[in-house]
Amino acid sequence: MAASRLEINFIRLMSRCESIASEKRVETEWRLEKYVGALEEMLVALRKSPSKPTPEVLTDYTRKVDFLKGLLEAEKLSSSAEKALANQFLAPGRTPTIANERMPASKTVHMQTKARCTGEMRNELMGKGSSGADPSESDLRQRRALPLDERQSAAELDSILQQHHNLQEKLAEEMLNLARNLKNNTLAQQNIIKQDNQTLSQSMRQADNNFEKLKTESDRLEQHAKKSVNWFLWLMLVLVSFTFISMILFIRIFPKLR
Repeated sequence: MAASRLEINFIRLMSRCESIASEKRVETEWRLEKYVGALEEMLVALRKSPSKPTPEVLTDYTRKVDFLKGLLEAEKLSSSAEKALANQFLAPGRTPTIANERMPASKTVHMQTKARCTGEMRNELMGKGSSGADPSESDLRQRRALPLDERQSAAELDSILQQHHNLQEKLAEEMLNLARNLKNNTLAQQNIIKQDNQTLSQSMRQADNNFEKLKTESDRLEQHAKKSVNWFLWLMLVLVSFTFISMILFIRIFPKLR
């Protein structure tokens, strides 16, 4: 199965990291650590990729990345003895990274690192400094001896990493803007809900007041209706009584004709 674009970039970056690791670096060298971090991210992406390589290849990739990480951690140790001991426990990759390698580059880096740590231990025991003109001249010759295609590949990898970094910054800025917009929308919705709650509370209080007033008016109307009915009854009783008395008087005054 043909390698994916992600795997090709991973292999290029791995080759570049192994090339940098084979050189004697200064303390201010930061590229290797950044490159190894990018390798870890790309390895995670490879595991999740639908066109991922075989498990054996992934295992070897993981072995090489762990070797580079261990190499960086060993270089941060203070004494040469600790560095040499840490390098003894490192496990380099078993297969070449690129096709034109006779020996896996990680094994070559491992041997060079062990030789360098051994030389530093010897210099410390003999009281000599570990820095001098010869190592720097050797590093310069090694850098000048890099093939042209490898330097072009390194430039391409630097460009890819820079694009990846720019893309991450752009995504982070977009996520920050989205979070800011979401926060503003949430605050606006909270204000609208708060205003709606206040309006609803005022409406409920107004409805309660109207209900109390309606109840009071209903009681007053009921009392008024009761009073009106009572006066009407008394008036009817008076009229009936007056009519009855008038009829009796009429009969008494005008007796029945015989």
